[in-house]
Amino acid sequence: MSFQSLAFLAFLTVTVLVCLKVGHRSRRVGSWLLLAACGVFCLWGFPDRKVLGGFLVLLGGCIVTWAAAGDFSAHPERKKPVFLVALAWLTGTLLWYKYAGGFTGGWMPLGLSFFTFQQIWYLKEVYTGAAEPAGRRDYLLYTFFFPTLTSGPILRPSAFFPQLNGETFLHPDWRDISAALYAISLGMAKKVLLADSLGTVVSNGWAMLADLTAPGAWLVMLAYTLQLYLDFSGYCDIAADCARLLGIRLPVNFDSPYRALSVGEFWKRWHITLTTFLRECLYFPLGGSRKGNARTYLNILIVYLVSGVWHGAGWTFLVWGGLHGLAQIMERAWGPRRERLPKALRWVLTFLFVNLAWVFFRAPSLGAAGGLLSAAVSGGAGLPLSALAAGVLDSETTALTTLLPMLAGRVPGLVLAALLAVSLTVSLWPQNTIRRMESFRPNLGTALVCGVLLVWAVLSFSSGATFIYSNF
Repeated sequence: MSFQSLAFLAFLTVTVLVCLKVGHRSRRVGSWLLLAACGVFCLWGFPDRKVLGGFLVLLGGCIVTWAAAGDFSAHPERKKPVFLVALAWLTGTLLWYKYAGGFTGGWMPLGLSFFTFQQIWYLKEVYTGAAEPAGRRDYLLYTFFFPTLTSGPILRPSAFFPQLNGETFLHPDWRDISAALYAISLGMAKKVLLADSLGTVVSNGWAMLADLTAPGAWLVMLAYTLQLYLDFSGYCDIAADCARLLGIRLPVNFDSPYRALSVGEFWKRWHITLTTFLRECLYFPLGGSRKGNARTYLNILIVYLVSGVWHGAGWTFLVWGGLHGLAQIMERAWGPRRERLPKALRWVLTFLFVNLAWVFFRAPSLGAAGGLLSAAVSGGAGLPLSALAAGVLDSETTALTTLLPMLAGRVPGLVLAALLAVSLTVSLWPQNTIRRMESFRPNLGTALVCGVLLVWAVLSFSSGATFIYSNF
């Protein structure tokens, strides 16, 4: 079930009202009802065999993880081999569905990448004693919690399970509810009004790659950089707000990453739960930075190559991950001398690198990535605004053209300029939505703005639009 749909808004409303009502009387019964709602979310679309098949794949991973975690305490003498077997099952399942396209037809259970890393984190924390094995209901809620199921954030077990016994679980106060509604409207607007519109620009640019001018190529790169952030952070805003309506706090997954002054800082701000997982479950076990510079650099490169592979099959993702790994190695080798550069220059260098690296993340092939980068350097002059803006905010553009016929020829360019300006402002704003929720105080003006944005977003829902990270 997609977040940007009337069906999901109806599902969310019913789930919150029923679970909170019952949870006030019996938290135990409310928890089971929430788990049942998570099952409905997973199986929405049944009897589509792919929906059921995907659920069964996830359920199989659950059984293996649950059995292994329970066996750790029952038979401590065989804890390590059991852990390795469960790890092999989880990673093997992910690799099979993600990379054996010739056998699976390219189909993969929705959310499998996030599910796999979350199960591995649970196994690791139980294995090391950082978390106790959870009860059956709590474990299933951790695994199938609908706000995070398809695209994260990846939940740390030791941070999630205590909340199920906390005072706010199924008992949110009015501040939580008002802040959640505020951020849901902003998250929907980021996704539907900004990210999807930018996605149209990006698709138009890639479709006309052979004829793309240099300014057009740079505009397409910037549009994708902004689209990816607004799409994924919009998802995380909505997920965090759905969870807060139920009395659960999700970890911050984005912290204004495009304000970073280095690639290392970028990864402390971008997809924070993935970075934390890779650091704790891969970088530290490899030895981290404890075994000399050469080994440290190798470990960094391995981590980011794994990140690339996790995101998708193909050389483009491997190159993207390798570029980020090499960039951090260079920054580490450069050391304190880099800090002496003006902050503005460090920001420009970092933002430019991130834009260029995203080309490989988006490109269908290395050749196509090379084509866009070549156009950015050697393409002709001029900016094909009408071609790039085709289909962007169609209803709004038509209305403006009708109201201002004398500006009909300029409307596409004006709409595109406004879209980029607003998107860049939102992306670079010092405090993002999740941070503002902590000090949010409702007022009439904010309520009106949020109401307008939510209605506008709902009226712009597209049945074909999905969140980008649901593909990973």
